[in-house]
Amino acid sequence: MITKDIVIIGTGFSGMGMAMKLRAAGRDDFVVIEKAHDVGGTWRDNTYPGCECDIPSHMYSFSYELNTDWSKSFSGQREIHEYMRTVADEQGIRPYIDFGVEVTGASWDESRQRWTIRTTGGDDYEARFVVAGVGGLHIPNVPEITGAETFAGPRFHSAQWDHSVDLSGKKVVVIGTGASAIQFIPIIAEQVEQLTVFQRTPAWVLPKKDKPTPEWRKQAFAKVPGAQRAYRNALYWGLEARAIAFNGHLNVLPFAEKIVKRHMEKAIPDPALRAKLTPDYRLGCKRVLQSNTYYPTFLRDNVELSTDGVREITADGVIDGNGVLHEADVIIYGTGFHVVDAFDYLDIKGRGGVDLAAQFREGGVETYMGMMINGFPNLAFMLGPNTALGHNSVVFMIEQQTKFIIRLLDEMDGLGAAAAEPTLQAQTAFNEEIQRLVEKGIWTQGGCTSWYLDSHGKNRTIWPKFTFQYWWETRKVDQLAFAWEQAA
Repeated sequence: MITKDIVIIGTGFSGMGMAMKLRAAGRDDFVVIEKAHDVGGTWRDNTYPGCECDIPSHMYSFSYELNTDWSKSFSGQREIHEYMRTVADEQGIRPYIDFGVEVTGASWDESRQRWTIRTTGGDDYEARFVVAGVGGLHIPNVPEITGAETFAGPRFHSAQWDHSVDLSGKKVVVIGTGASAIQFIPIIAEQVEQLTVFQRTPAWVLPKKDKPTPEWRKQAFAKVPGAQRAYRNALYWGLEARAIAFNGHLNVLPFAEKIVKRHMEKAIPDPALRAKLTPDYRLGCKRVLQSNTYYPTFLRDNVELSTDGVREITADGVIDGNGVLHEADVIIYGTGFHVVDAFDYLDIKGRGGVDLAAQFREGGVETYMGMMINGFPNLAFMLGPNTALGHNSVVFMIEQQTKFIIRLLDEMDGLGAAAAEPTLQAQTAFNEEIQRLVEKGIWTQGGCTSWYLDSHGKNRTIWPKFTFQYWWETRKVDQLAFAWEQAA
């Protein structure tokens, strides 16, 4: 048994951010458990061709670890991963990380007021407080399709890209047209003999204003005090303004929708193809995507767009809804991740042995501030329910959460409390307000079904306010919102 005051799970932006803030606060009695052998989370694991961020680099980074040398407006996977590796080294957090350790579950011991964290390696961990930085984009969603196991060639999910498979001259079928797919489809289209893309629902794809960073700007950021900070602040408020349209002011959206339609008209002269790629729901209802190369890809002679659905997979390819066989040597799933139902894959037992996954399935995914849960003392989720964003950088949200958790730990120490959990009243009030607001937003009013929604049609994913409001609401710990438990 390895005993620490605090256990952090994961080394993505959440886990790394938490570790850095603990060190800065003088709290060194912690360990970070990481299943892989390097830091990076999503940006370590997703290595598909064309993988890059859709938030500007200068915002998609830690505010206290600015990088003056981003190569372009929207950085790619390798550059972001290298940034995270560099930050881990400079901040000295690698010695606190146990690599190659996968968590299988955790349980709260009421009598001892401690968490036991179980792992595949056999070494269990014990901690007073657990911070889960597992994220929502780490469990690939591979659809169950009849006959998939009979396919004769390689098939893989974009998040588990098989780089040993040479796509040159092959017939490739891509199932799904989400955020990852629109990035890798234009690239592999140039390599393959034939590419068939199965689209269930078209996406709103905005043009991407991505440009190389001029050398003079890098020099200015490096040498002029405050220049990069001012640039980052300008980016923040520009992105923040997008929340106006998403958070209930739907009359603003037609202007953005016209931009997309003009973008599509310029790229695709064929009205029949354009109709297939045009969404029948409002912009923002599903994740808004950005690409300058996605639409032109469908003008290639070797690319076919199928909107007839997938009936089954055979040894030779994919049969569509009309019974037509599309031959394939390789199948790639671009079908996203388990997000709202990601908690189903966690084995966490709280007070009284209550199973977290079962509680969420039966009563709905509800937390306090998107982090903590009544009945699960001393447990905090980073980027938990209703703290993801559709308009700005989630790294901003992560930073507010790390600061809140530090304040909570300080509050516990000040009160002499061994355990703290949100009251049911505070948790209910928080969720009632969130649901009241998301029902006014584009995610509910936009006329679509998306991974933002749970099986009951409730949005358990998006933060329906400005991010500065989250900063305000988490700037201090409300003692009345918590139940404080003294040492047993």
